[in-house]
Amino acid sequence: MNIKVSELIVKYLGKLGAKHVFGIPGAHILPLYDAMYRSQITSVLPKHEQGAAFMAGGYARMSGKTGVCIATAGPGATNLVTGLANAYMDSLPVLALTGETPTYSFGRGALQESSGEGSSINQHDLFRGITRYNTLVQRTDYLLTVLRKTTGILLSKKPGPVLLSLPYNVLKETVDSNLLEHISFDAVHSCSAAVFPADDIVSLINDARHPVVIAGYGAVASGAEESLSAFCVKWNIPVATTLKARGMLPETSDLSLGVLGITSNELAFRYITEKADLLIIAGASFGERTSYNWNNELIKDKKIIQIDNNVEQLNKVFTADISIDAEVKKVFDLLNSSRAGTISAKDPAEVSHYRTKYLNRDPMDNGFMLINHFLGTLNDHFNGEAAVFDDNIIYMQRFCPVLKSRSYFPNSGISSLGHAVPAAIGAKLATERPVIALLGDGGFQMCCMEIMTAVNYNVPVTIILLNNASLGLVRKNQFYNYSGRFIASEFINPDYRKLAESFGIEYFRVASDEDAASVFKTADFRNNINLVELILDKDEFPNYSSGR
Repeated sequence: MNIKVSELIVKYLGKLGAKHVFGIPGAHILPLYDAMYRSQITSVLPKHEQGAAFMAGGYARMSGKTGVCIATAGPGATNLVTGLANAYMDSLPVLALTGETPTYSFGRGALQESSGEGSSINQHDLFRGITRYNTLVQRTDYLLTVLRKTTGILLSKKPGPVLLSLPYNVLKETVDSNLLEHISFDAVHSCSAAVFPADDIVSLINDARHPVVIAGYGAVASGAEESLSAFCVKWNIPVATTLKARGMLPETSDLSLGVLGITSNELAFRYITEKADLLIIAGASFGERTSYNWNNELIKDKKIIQIDNNVEQLNKVFTADISIDAEVKKVFDLLNSSRAGTISAKDPAEVSHYRTKYLNRDPMDNGFMLINHFLGTLNDHFNGEAAVFDDNIIYMQRFCPVLKSRSYFPNSGISSLGHAVPAAIGAKLATERPVIALLGDGGFQMCCMEIMTAVNYNVPVTIILLNNASLGLVRKNQFYNYSGRFIASEFINPDYRKLAESFGIEYFRVASDEDAASVFKTADFRNNINLVELILDKDEFPNYSSGR
């Protein structure tokens, strides 16, 4: 039995587990939408294709499944760029399906053609650097090969975005309906076959007086929370994390050093540079933000064990004494087993001393007492249950300890403004937990139209809008590094109460501690769409330097 390619693609999405797709139709992709009409997949119509890609990414981060976004040819596809770049940097399984002009029109100047023929846009080259795989499907005879490769990437342990460009006439052609039976939809998790060097690892740990685990997103992706926590608690080994791995150990734990990174407090940095003699770097890439612009003091005179199932990360910015190409969970499971040998427990007294010294509030934070109080109250209210999508990053690091893994989702890869709201909408469609978007007023105005998408589909998310009438981090740099010469960093905000009323959503203004208490007393975070405007002083700046 033969079916149309468009119908086969919809069946394929079902095999991937997609229950929602995010996209904006156009003439060249309408055959695919028509095939979805009687399917079990819900089509979500955002206001902009960038929002569609961010929603697919949020859905993927929350669910662990493939997020799907759809766009028509030409500008529809090009509007996906930032969202797919974000998915690429965060290794998210996002499938983008774009329409294309009919193959018989290639090179003849068809409207919105992106084939690269003649003077048309070359979409393949445009997306080459921000996808794991992208191709223009010009024929049906190799569609099986294309879908096999797509599936392998999306379900791998190191996933990333895939883009398939589907010409209008190809979507309407027919293929064997049994084609999908020749594709394996079981996740493929590769791991090095190298012998696990248990004795060498145990020897380094026993020789160290002050070992530290630095856990990254690779630890989260491998599901290593329980095994890593069990290891560190048993042997009194403190844990620092990257931004995306927050909550691997509750940050209120006596063994938590919090976040290692430029915008965090000094606890992790000070302990590692002043006391640590062994670093166990577990699934962390040691990029610019984490490494304080690759500050050599973090690794100087220290032994290093590095664990990562992405071989490209091993020894990329330092030379480890032991490099292990494996999943983080597998390594800590082995270290927790009797086969690993005996590890000597460490003295946690120094960790306690550093926590007492560096977790006291910085006097420079006096100008942020309101947001400090608000985020503290938010933490107490939800106790780690809420999922927070954060475009700002700074304040959540300084004032809000993360209690559980997979509850904090910073936009730390490409760090694009305007991400939090659509990502939160996509995430909420994959969870029953309360979902919060936290962002500044500059980023908010890049994506606030997507609130109407949440209204259209009754997706209850809460948006915490930080209002300082400026691009705060730009203005901070201009204050510290450019003698206060403020340019292109200030603006006039709309009346957010009226904006919320126009959307038909709940609105709260927070300018005092009493206002904050009122929000958590009256807001319905589970069933309503809420806009919480929190007032900040634009002339107060966080005390950190990015080096730029």
